Amino acid sequence: MYTPSAFRETRLPELHAAIDAHAFASLISTTAGGLQVSHIPLLLAPEEGTYGTLYGHVARANAHALCNGTTSLAIFLGPHAYISAGWYPGKQSHGKEVPTWNYIAVHAHGTLETFEDPAALRELLRKLTDRHERPMPRPWRLDDAPAEYIDRNLKAITGLRLPIGRIEGKWKLSQNRTDADRDGVLAGLDSLQDEHSRRMAEAIRTVTARPKDAR
Repeated sequence: MYTPSAFRETRLPELHAAIDAHAFASLISTTAGGLQVSHIPLLLAPEEGTYGTLYGHVARANAHALCNGTTSLAIFLGPHAYISAGWYPGKQSHGKEVPTWNYIAVHAHGTLETFEDPAALRELLRKLTDRHERPMPRPWRLDDAPAEYIDRNLKAITGLRLPIGRIEGKWKLSQNRTDADRDGVLAGLDSLQDEHSRRMAEAIRTVTARPKDAR
């Protein structure tokens, strides 16, 4: 991933927090037949390995179920938003401005492993559902479904494990712009009043509040 130094994020806790917050990933693996891509939620086990380990599952009919031992990449995309050139003060004074796109992205690289052990799959499903049911007023639990029904479904999926061997983070949040430019971007985002713009403005304000040597 092309990452100028102004946008590079290397702190593991920040990278892990972004993975947990934006857990729906694009998983890409290299195979003899070309690239295999699946869009799936992945669960991070931060304590496993140097950079953590990702877990997920696919249907056994999915070609990713046959990708054991393949070089793979999981991409997590956080907040993103179009940034208009008209939001920069320079647009009015000299006109030498162009639009861009701000975003947060994490790339987790590793060698994919597959597994079909029913006990391991059951535990994975339990952790995945517990993670994503947290905000629900009445969280659904794996044990809410009949045991034989879950057992039947376990036979239809393959577990995926991706020990992270390398991790990259890009926080492109106007860090390379002047304070006046960022103020213009924030005013522009705030004026749109949509969810993408709100989340991007929040991310810019968060990174701007840090000491300059920690941005």
